[in-house]
Formats: sequence, structure tokens, C-alpha cells
Amino acid sequence: MSKQPKVSKRGAIPPFFVMEVMRAAAEREAAGLEVLHMEVGQPSSGAPRGVVEAAAAAVVGTDPLGYTGALGIPPLRAAIAKWYKDRYGVDVPERRVVVTTGSSGAFQLGFLAAFDPGDRVAMASPSYPAYRHTLTAIGVEPVELPTGPEHRFQPTVELLEALDEPVQGLIVASPANPTGTMLSREELTALSDWCRANGVRMVSDEIYHGLTYGTAAVTAAEVNEQALVVNSFSKYFSMTGWRLGWMIVPDDLLRSVECLAQNLFISAPTLSQVSAVAAFDCTAELDGHVARYARNRALLLEELPKAGFDKLAPADGAFYIYADVSEMSDDSEALAKDILEETGIACTPGIDFDPARGRRFLRFSFAGSETTIAEAARRLIAWRAGK
Repeated sequence: MSKQPKVSKRGAIPPFFVMEVMRAAAEREAAGLEVLHMEVGQPSSGAPRGVVEAAAAAVVGTDPLGYTGALGIPPLRAAIAKWYKDRYGVDVPERRVVVTTGSSGAFQLGFLAAFDPGDRVAMASPSYPAYRHTLTAIGVEPVELPTGPEHRFQPTVELLEALDEPVQGLIVASPANPTGTMLSREELTALSDWCRANGVRMVSDEIYHGLTYGTAAVTAAEVNEQALVVNSFSKYFSMTGWRLGWMIVPDDLLRSVECLAQNLFISAPTLSQVSAVAAFDCTAELDGHVARYARNRALLLEELPKAGFDKLAPADGAFYIYADVSEMSDDSEALAKDILEETGIACTPGIDFDPARGRRFLRFSFAGSETTIAEAARRLIAWRAGK
């Protein structure tokens, strides 16, 4: 009798529930039923015109588009460094810019370079689920800081000081997924100072920078040279499927990140890298998308309470509204399924972001078209009125 080969326990991580919702929505569409997509954090607009034109030229050009260096092509690394100078007034040496396969690749490289199995990394709860799942897969313990409206769903020095055991890392996200809340310069600096005083590595998720509604986001590169700073071309730059991101890496981790990238990825997609250089010249087009998100946000903040969703996180940035639905249901997964079946609206249950308390919450994305968001609001109001 043959024996079954081993299956690693490291892959036994929870699913990314938003992908499960996307699958259910796709099945509904395959059956000929309409779906209004408010589940996924994906711009409804495509890549900016300059990027598309650069890609078209590269495809028919003489460059064979082979592998690049593991850290990325020099023109793109230089353009990213210039972005920090122009956008934030921060001098980032080009050598510290690492181009990655999306922000997902950046988190994998950063976590592997900075932390060992058995280390503990703190983060706000709710937060992006891939933080927890990726850390768990590599043997690092996620330490969730239970946050609420009183903390603006962000980590605080007080919450960190209250931990029973020390941590080796802290993940911050401003704007945050799923809540859209932001850290002020003073709050980010206080967290940075705490990290430095305690020998804790800060990891700053900045993939929603550029998507803010009133106050510009502050980069951790301004306040902490030892921080790993992660960004992406997916959100502000509307290039989700191009699978391209970057990371600002402190000097003490740079060689480790390079060696890991060489072995795990070889390089980020070459066509995407070559094309993305043009993205930084497309801000007028991209800011037009942000203006649309702002209108969608304003509409939902006005209309969702009419449908009974009246406990909403502030949504200072990103393109999400995180709604407390505890007065409607104690099971947001079941509620999300009901909403999809009864209204055709796909949204994400909060258990994706907060396993302990997330059944009280739903996340709505307003990255879609204005027509989609307005129709979704109308349907939710009608659905709630019929209950």
C-alpha cells in the first residue's frame, strides 16, 4: 500500500474571503444575473493612457523584455525616488527602492527579511487579512490590537504598551483597509518613536496614498529610516493586473531583500516595469479618478444611513466604507450572501479583516463607476425598506 505524501501545515491559512465573494459574484454573472461590484478594492478604470501607450510601444520595440535585475530597472527606481521628493519632500536614495511583484511581493520579501519564525508582529484589528495570513505561513505570530471608533481603528502607543509580551514588528496602514482611517503626522511619529525606543521594525503599508479626501497621507519614510515602506501601482495608479509595486528598504535589510527577490521572483514583470515609468506623468488623469471616488464616498455617506447602515468608519482615505451592521445581523457573512442574492450587490464580510469581531461589520468598496454606486445605494435603501 502506498503512503500519502506530507502536506505542509503552513498552507492551512484562512481563505481571503473577498476572493470567495468574487467567486460567488462571478457564478451569479455566469448564470446571467447582474452584479454590482462593491466587494473588491479594484479601480473600475484601467491603467492611465500614458502607461498603455508605453506598453504598446515596448511590445513592438526591439527590447526582448527579458529578466531585469532583482531590484528593478534603474529608470523606474529613479522615478519612484523622484516621486518621494516631489510628493512628500523626502529624499529617498535610489539604491533603497526595490521594485516588486505587487505589494504582495513586497510584504513577502519584507517579512522574510525582517522577521524570524517565532517573532511577533503587531497590527490593528481590523486590518488587511494578508498581513496575518502571510506572517502565519512563515511562522511569525500576528498580534492583533483590538481597535474601534475610539482609536479611529488605528494602533496607538497605549495599546502597544499594554501588550503582555514584546513584539518585533508593527504594521501600520494609513489610509487603512478596511476602514479608510488615517494616522496624523503626530500619531505616526509617536508610533515611530515607540518602535525605535523598543527595537521594533515598522512596516508601513502605503498602497492607498493618493486616495485621500481632505488631508494628504504622511509617509513613514519621512519619520523612520528603519521602516519598510510598501506601495503599489494597483490603487492610485489603477494598475491592479500589472502586478507591480515597490518597497523602500532600510540599508540593513537591502542585501537580504535582494537575495530573497533573486530566488523567489527573479524580477517583477518587465513589461509592467518599463510601462510604469510613464505613470508618474499621468497624475491629472489619475486625480480625476480620485475626484470620482470622492463623489462616490459622499453619496454613500449620505445614502447608506437611509438603508440602516448608520455606524460608519470615517473613510478619510482609500475607497472603502466599513459599516457596523450589528443591529441588522450577528453574522455578516450570511448578511453579505443575502444582500448578493436579494439585491445583486456584492460586498465583503468583516470577518476577512477581524476574525474576532468582524461578524458585526461589512465593507463596501466605492471604487466603481458613479452609476454603479448610485444604483447600489438605491437598491440597498429599497431592500432595507422591504425588511
